[in-house]
Amino acid sequence: MSELLILGIVIAAVLLFFNREWIRNRFSPDQQKNYTIDDKFNSDKREREKEIDKLLSKMGKNGVNDLSEKDRKRLDELSKK
Repeated sequence: MSELLILGIVIAAVLLFFNREWIRNRFSPDQQKNYTIDDKFNSDKREREKEIDKLLSKMGKNGVNDLSEKDRKRLDELSKK
């Protein structure tokens, strides 16, 4: 009888170990749900600024000619926002 109890505890521990991410996501609050509208706006703005900075640094010394057509379109889209 005690062998079955020990076996059950071991199986439960193994199942909990392999499902720990699911358990954590299920019972802990999601950090994104606590964002306000202002937090979301500021986060999006920072991401746009990072992408613009990356594209501008890619242009380097030779100007717009260093950018591909896709990069130019993306820079135009980001600059309009």
